[in-house]
Amino acid sequence: MAQLDQKYDDLIKDVLENGTDSGDRTGTGTRFVFGRQVRFDVDLGAFPIITEKHIVWNSVLTELVWFVQGGTNIEYLNENDVHIWDEWANENGEVGPVYGYQWRNWNGEGIDQLQGAIDTINENPNSRRIMVTAWNPAQIDRMGLPPCHFQYQFRSEPTPEGEPQKLHVLVSQRSCDLFLGTPFNWSSYATLLAVVAEVTGHKPGEVIWQGGDVHLYQNHFKQAKKVLELPHKEAPKLEVEEINDIDNFYKSNVNLVGYDSGPFVKAPIAC
Repeated sequence: MAQLDQKYDDLIKDVLENGTDSGDRTGTGTRFVFGRQVRFDVDLGAFPIITEKHIVWNSVLTELVWFVQGGTNIEYLNENDVHIWDEWANENGEVGPVYGYQWRNWNGEGIDQLQGAIDTINENPNSRRIMVTAWNPAQIDRMGLPPCHFQYQFRSEPTPEGEPQKLHVLVSQRSCDLFLGTPFNWSSYATLLAVVAEVTGHKPGEVIWQGGDVHLYQNHFKQAKKVLELPHKEAPKLEVEEINDIDNFYKSNVNLVGYDSGPFVKAPIAC
């Protein structure tokens, strides 16, 4: 069965049973726990994606490609039938210097953090400085939505001689919308790890996700409890074609095979 479903269920139960009710920026209200960690292997033969409810894979993959391209305009997303950023775009479709902009052009200064991380993995795999951050205080006020998952760090792990080294990623997320955003983010970073591992000649290892404010919105309680009643299904496979340059990463390079999920459980977005 899909490895993530039980971890997801456990985190939902943790918030519902142990969380504290709080006000929030949107006025909706949340129940939250502070400081949690989830770890999962990125096994391409049993890819980590929630199966008990449906995760829209096209949205996960399209957004990730947009991030890697350094995108700031939702035109590419909309052309691929993805509208998850529409709420935060201006009349020209711009969302400001979010995520991918900072990954590929930090602070508008031409600093390509993602390519730099890949170069370091290749040239100095034992480095403890292989990090990419999207949190830029100098440009927060220009962002349609400040980054929720704000930083990630890669680590190459030596393996027995003759086997590809493993590549792990540690993801830090300040604000975690547990019903809508978090499972989406988990699969996005699992895909990013698989792609960067391919580019650098590694085997994908583990995603270690750490969440700060892990919350359920008050108007998501009913949906979250419904998910807890849904069965877990077999995990799909992820096929990644040969990619030797991160700038050659396109949607066509990655294919999710055999994704059999439960129903799409709709919930309102808190803006």
